[in-house]
Amino acid sequence: MKKWYGGVLVASLFMLLVLRYGMMKDPIGERYLRTPFPTNNTNPLEWLRAFSPPTVQNPENASQVIPTEIIISSLFAQRNISNEERQSLLTWNHLKHLMDHAQGLPNAVEAIKEAGGVWNNLMASVEESKLGYLNESSQGRGKEKQCPYFLNKMNGTELDNSDYKLQVPCGLTQGSSITLIGIPSGILGNFRIDLRGEPLPGEPDPPIILHYNVRLHGDKITEDPVIVQNSWTATHDWGDEERCPSPNPEKEKKVDELDQCNKIVGNDVQLLMAGKPSNISRRPSMVQYGSKPKKYFPFKQGYPFVATIRVGSEGIQMTVDGKHITSFAYRETLEPWLVSEVKISGDFKLISVLASGLPTSEDSEHIIDLEALKSPPLSPQKALDLFIGVFSTANNFKRRMAVRRTWMQYPAVRSGAVAVRFFVGLHKNKIVNEELWNEAKTYGDIQLMPFVDYYGLITWKTLAICIFGTEVVSAKYVMKTDDDAFVRMDEVLASLQRIGATRGLLYGLINSDSRPHRNTDSKWFISPEEWPEETYPPWAHGPGYVVSRDIAKAVVKMNKEGRLKMFKLEDVAMGIWIAEMKKEGLKVSYENDVRIYNEGCKDDYVVAHYQGPREMLCLWQKLQEGTGAKCCGQR
Repeated sequence: MKKWYGGVLVASLFMLLVLRYGMMKDPIGERYLRTPFPTNNTNPLEWLRAFSPPTVQNPENASQVIPTEIIISSLFAQRNISNEERQSLLTWNHLKHLMDHAQGLPNAVEAIKEAGGVWNNLMASVEESKLGYLNESSQGRGKEKQCPYFLNKMNGTELDNSDYKLQVPCGLTQGSSITLIGIPSGILGNFRIDLRGEPLPGEPDPPIILHYNVRLHGDKITEDPVIVQNSWTATHDWGDEERCPSPNPEKEKKVDELDQCNKIVGNDVQLLMAGKPSNISRRPSMVQYGSKPKKYFPFKQGYPFVATIRVGSEGIQMTVDGKHITSFAYRETLEPWLVSEVKISGDFKLISVLASGLPTSEDSEHIIDLEALKSPPLSPQKALDLFIGVFSTANNFKRRMAVRRTWMQYPAVRSGAVAVRFFVGLHKNKIVNEELWNEAKTYGDIQLMPFVDYYGLITWKTLAICIFGTEVVSAKYVMKTDDDAFVRMDEVLASLQRIGATRGLLYGLINSDSRPHRNTDSKWFISPEEWPEETYPPWAHGPGYVVSRDIAKAVVKMNKEGRLKMFKLEDVAMGIWIAEMKKEGLKVSYENDVRIYNEGCKDDYVVAHYQGPREMLCLWQKLQEGTGAKCCGQR
């Protein structure tokens, strides 16, 4: 018996040595580029769950670093996809050399490396679906279930209050909200709410988009109750704390026009209530005991509250019992679409949690007018009057549908005289990418970008729009807009015809006297290294501007020659590029149109910005009814 065991042991060791030798002979780069599907009869779903596409480091061996060239090659390797599917990749191969011109754009290299992993995952899923490997449960999984509009857990007795996690499958988008009902409890009553993303392979913990920390008995800095907001990433650790009440209220800024910290927090309730009733008087934490005034704080140990975290355009807002308390501006690469989980922990009894307004895709099988929403096919022989590129992010499903149902229904678009495409980067979430891929196949109006979609990289989309408008199609004019902008197509075309300039044209809301934001807290902060001059050259605001074909072609040419300055403010970047063209002899016509509104809507608009799906449909209905260019309410 002992000899038999010994023989098995020797054989096992021999097999391990053979396997190890085979792995050593197989370079990591070759393994990464190889088609990621099993050749035996094992369940590919089990294999996919075990597969973690490497980014910077191979998770199997943290000491092995995958070269950037290998990752980029995987993005542009040949894939087994149909001609129909290739329609969403018409600009993809034109962007092979983005990495060569990444200077000046924050996190550009990381965004491409991250894209390599998620792209392999998406292509694996596409191939798996084609091979019919989806099991019964996956086939029955509806789109609404993959990206639900709302999530809730209402029975507090079932919740693990010490460390509760709510999974958010498809991230958050503007207008999404998370409402908590709970009671600070335990010895201290301190609790934390974290909006977390997904960790990259090899990272110890996921990034924290918002860390909301309530300290009822203060901390090392103060003995008074305080709310501390922050963010965290494995690369940069914790950011700068934002405290409410703030030790320096005079330095606070507005986020979505709301105070970073409501001035009532930490102030005497007696002063706040002078001469008028207030709903805060019903709270035991806010009444007077004797002559000593109480300071207002929205949370109190042992007393229930209703708190709502809401996603805005510039940051995340917190209201408690209907009163605005704090705002937290988004930080670089920590944007709401990244959120995959809400974690609640500390001395806290959670009664219920509800996430609503979540991004969810349309079920195309139940759309009656599907053919009317599909993009008309492009004709290589027919020149376009206008090509429009629309900035969008992967989980903005509802916004894209609103655009399809409204101004993309103008006769000029349906006839093919004007073409419209959404330019969308990849998402870190596999489900979102799968939904996006299916949407692209269904409607034929999406152009995927070979990088993860961070705000700081939108200039790459501007370049892609110029490429599409000149290299993929031949358009007389090229326009850039956003998925929350309503474009009066007829009036844009009429304005271009009235102007009559076919060369050297920049048409839009022109800003001729703007300066770089030097405040590091600003979303639009520009360092002297990025732009040393005191002012910018003239540029047109991003919600809607048009350039003539020669300018778009020059942008593409300058990029090929490595002379295109990459600048993270895409609309300003276009102004900078045009200024360089002027130095080379181009005569430029700057055509200003004050009816292009950068913020909100005003009657007689040409472009109205910051319009949600409901406002878009309302604006379109007014035009169809003959009411005219009338707004549907202010932002």
